[in-house]
Amino acid sequence: MTALTLLTRSLEQVAWANRRVLDALRGQTDPPPQALRLLAHLLAAEHVWLRRLRGEDAGTLPIWPDWDLNTCEERFMESVEAYRVFLSALSDMGLEEVVTYPNSTGKVFQTSVGDILQHVFSHGAYHRGQIALLMRQAGREPVNTDFITFTRG
Repeated sequence: MTALTLLTRSLEQVAWANRRVLDALRGQTDPPPQALRLLAHLLAAEHVWLRRLRGEDAGTLPIWPDWDLNTCEERFMESVEAYRVFLSALSDMGLEEVVTYPNSTGKVFQTSVGDILQHVFSHGAYHRGQIALLMRQAGREPVNTDFITFTRG
């Protein structure tokens, strides 16, 4: 399996996991506010990183937006499709390309496309774990977003 194939599969797992979390929060009469804040953050961060990958300015985009579930749904759908398009146009050699970008404080970094994609996918997993904990603390059953569960169909 090539690195690009693995990253494409990782994107599909991220989309599946984000959908499950979004649906779980939507299914709550009163979802934990911090869980919604974390979901909005991970979706916003995905958008920020995509802008950077495209060589676009992401400096004006919020990292911690105050989005409701409907806005999260819209951003989720936009992000999944945009990442699919981005990955479909990418080659294995393109994963090595270096992107220069400022972070949210203005400090400039250089990172390979492959490393950025890996970060985006693991960043979301980190916050989905936090959301699961918040759901459990609120007395609700969190959804399973493990990669192995995704592979089992």
